Amino acid sequence: MNIIRSHPPRQAAGNALAAGFKLPLRRAPPLWYRRCIFPAGVEVPQMREILGKIHAHVPIRLLAGKVLPLVLRERIRPEIGISHIALDEIAREEFLRVADILRQEGLPVTIHAPFMDLRPGALDPRIRQVSSDRIGQALALAAYFRPRSVVCHASFDERYYVSAEEQWLENSVETWRRLLPAAEDAGTVICLENVYEKEPLQIRRLLEAVASPRLRFCFDTGHFNIFASAPLEQWIDEMGPWLGHVHLHDNSGARDEHLPVGEGTFPFPEFFARLRERSLRPILTVESHSERDLWRMLDNLEARKLLDGWDEDGRS
Repeated sequence: MNIIRSHPPRQAAGNALAAGFKLPLRRAPPLWYRRCIFPAGVEVPQMREILGKIHAHVPIRLLAGKVLPLVLRERIRPEIGISHIALDEIAREEFLRVADILRQEGLPVTIHAPFMDLRPGALDPRIRQVSSDRIGQALALAAYFRPRSVVCHASFDERYYVSAEEQWLENSVETWRRLLPAAEDAGTVICLENVYEKEPLQIRRLLEAVASPRLRFCFDTGHFNIFASAPLEQWIDEMGPWLGHVHLHDNSGARDEHLPVGEGTFPFPEFFARLRERSLRPILTVESHSERDLWRMLDNLEARKLLDGWDEDGRS
């Protein structure tokens, strides 16, 4: 989430309507507009309530810099994105400084571990070792942040592992079992996120094989909307026992646009209804790529009442 401006532009609502999202008629102005007209320090109750129910993705480079005052002022609970670049270029002392500030402010956090080019189930042992090392670096930092969860990618792609699914599974089990002690030391859980998986089968088999309460599932709504072929109810039914985290963002079904909730084609009302029917209570994270989209995301969640009854601990 590239938070740059102190507030979004005023045409944001028009963009939302143009994208096909129907805001209901109401007297109160939308949240993004209230952000424009209320000065810093003036509490907007609706926004505060929603911010207490979700996390927002923020890259560590921004969180350690100009975004930190905004996060502290608005009480934004960050999902800290740690990339391979951040691991190489940001000093350990800087990670510890941010962790200390967030802990003193009482802001719960989650972490998104690096994923670019990483394949924990790779057939090549050298690639598998590098992938394990990179994720292990993020888990070592988790010991300071004490996150509620660390999101990683399972990285199964049938295009790469044609006729090698069993080897991928065996390798993945070995990798994640080796990483779990670090998660336990950090007092957290690892949640494996769907990306290119067409159906839940491979991630489910992996979780069943590892069989650890420290390894769970992160359902990404946007990735499902693009890549999955199995229906939504199958994903929820099969993965429900392991569901620990949800990434909320939208798209048109063609590419990973990271649109605000309700501005694409993912069926969010159906999704949240099924979570409630099954008493599933995952951590919720909005994955916006700009501050403007963050406020629109929160406004859309409020307008559709998707989080009504979802308490401040992420439980309903």
